[in-house]
Amino acid sequence: LARLYHFLGELGASVLTPRYSRYVIDLNRPSDDAPMYPGASNTELCPTRFFTGDALYQDGCAPDPAERQRRRRLYWQPYHDALAGELARLRQLHGYALLWDAHSIRSEIPWLFEGRLPDLSIGTANGTSASAAVADAVVQACAGQSRYSHVLNGRFKGGYITRHYGQPPHHIHAVQLEMCQILYMQETTPFAFDEALASQIQPLLKKMVLSPRETLRSCYEK
Repeated sequence: LARLYHFLGELGASVLTPRYSRYVIDLNRPSDDAPMYPGASNTELCPTRFFTGDALYQDGCAPDPAERQRRRRLYWQPYHDALAGELARLRQLHGYALLWDAHSIRSEIPWLFEGRLPDLSIGTANGTSASAAVADAVVQACAGQSRYSHVLNGRFKGGYITRHYGQPPHHIHAVQLEMCQILYMQETTPFAFDEALASQIQPLLKKMVLSPRETLRSCYEK
């Protein structure tokens, strides 16, 4: 994803990139490991299963409570400290902040959902993490083309990062984009980045980021 979103540097955006696999710890889950989607299959803070539902660890090797606590301290907490600090800095500097939480996932994962996902799943926690104007700007950016399907607050409404940090009354607006990996890479071994596919989706991604930014500028910079 860092390679796919390389254009963010041109926009002057702050970029916070995780350094470790989500199989070590999932930064988009709450530290207490509460389910994000009650009633559905959920992944854990320290995942013990692949997205197929198969066990990630051999019998007896899954992280115990002490190991999960160690991972929270070493990996989860520093990331969130950095994110909270950067959002506070940006809000102090500009009067507002836009958090774009970029994710990707295989287009078909029967263990988690039926059928094929829309290409682009936009999440604003059912409208609580970003203003309606911000959500509309992202959706309108997608509506201007027909190649890629999109949905707002569908199966993926936004994880912990979106829900926790998105606080429109305090001028922080958070949007999660969960996009199908097939749009820019191989979804099976060797999971290679596909430059041709990536170059096709990047202009739309850039527009999806720029549109809400311009909306917020018009709202706050008067």
